[in-house]
Amino acid sequence: MAQNIQTNLVQPVATPSQNVPSVARVLRAQAVHRLQIGLFGLAAMLLLVGLANIIMDRARLAEDASAPADASATTGAKTASDPLADIGVVPAADPSAAAAAK
Repeated sequence: MAQNIQTNLVQPVATPSQNVPSVARVLRAQAVHRLQIGLFGLAAMLLLVGLANIIMDRARLAEDASAPADASATTGAKTASDPLADIGVVPAADPSAAAAAK
């Protein structure tokens, strides 16, 4: 009995047929759907890049806030002397340091 029902539901196909929508409304609906998917992907990428930009700006601001205000304060802690500048062979990189040495 179950076999009879199944054979009635599935009808044999004589030749393979293409699934070509013949109605212009179906073609237009498919084109609109593809356009919607493309625009959604473009908007998603735009939001993702914007979010990454916001995160990078906040990280840069936090890094600048944690850094000391004067950059020379960090280099002043470690005094690096240039022996050639001390004896006067080459000009000093920092003129105030050369004046202080004399």
